Amino acid sequence: METRTYSYFPGCTLKNKAADLDMYARASAQALGFTLQEIPDWQCCGGVYPLAKDEIATKLSSVRALADAEKAGQDLVTLCSACHNVIKQVNNDMLNDDNFIFKANTYLKPDGIEYHGGTKVLHFLEVLRDVVGWDNVKKAVKKPLTGKKIGAYYGCLLLRPGKVMQMDDPENPQILEDFIKAIGAEPVIYAQRNECCGAYTMFEDKSIPQERSQKILANAQDMGADVLITACPLCRYNLIKNKAESSLDIIYFTELLAQALDVKEVK
Repeated sequence: METRTYSYFPGCTLKNKAADLDMYARASAQALGFTLQEIPDWQCCGGVYPLAKDEIATKLSSVRALADAEKAGQDLVTLCSACHNVIKQVNNDMLNDDNFIFKANTYLKPDGIEYHGGTKVLHFLEVLRDVVGWDNVKKAVKKPLTGKKIGAYYGCLLLRPGKVMQMDDPENPQILEDFIKAIGAEPVIYAQRNECCGAYTMFEDKSIPQERSQKILANAQDMGADVLITACPLCRYNLIKNKAESSLDIIYFTELLAQALDVKEVK
């Protein structure tokens, strides 16, 4: 197994409400032979990628994080689906949008930063798949989750826009199902696994995430899932908030990984 250190952008939510997503990832990484080295003095990515072409300021924190990773000579790893989406899309801008490249570097020049998209942005799941390898994850498992029927909930942000994120097929993803197999459990395929939970519409109309979340949960349960796993704190919040009569547990994928690797007792 390859031993490697990655620059790591945790994001705001992983420092409070989603601390388990972060904590179990760090412990699991160590067990699998790689280290997440938190970027010093990182700033919030904004949580949402701005679609306005003339929006510069809210993307600069992502550029700083990317430049820090490049300076360290490391790939940049994220966990939160929203953070990953924002940083990956901003990195794409810094590779392909000449106007944005010029303006961002002009803003950051007084800080001694010049960046042109040289950092590779990886989600933790991509490190497991593409660097560690599923076979090696399986070999490292000490307590396989045999008998568990687990539904993968992708949501929107891990997979879309597909041409930029390039993590998996946005219509028929497999990365979380392969993860579930690697830890010894049985993946449950259900139609709603890559549909939106309602996301930030909860701030304007709570009926939207309520309807969408309950549809997701009902579909997963009908197909035989006992547990849903996700990498998105906002998705988890909406699903738990709108569970209604559903008996499904909704947890971060890193918690199950830590359990299978027998490093769960890290609190």
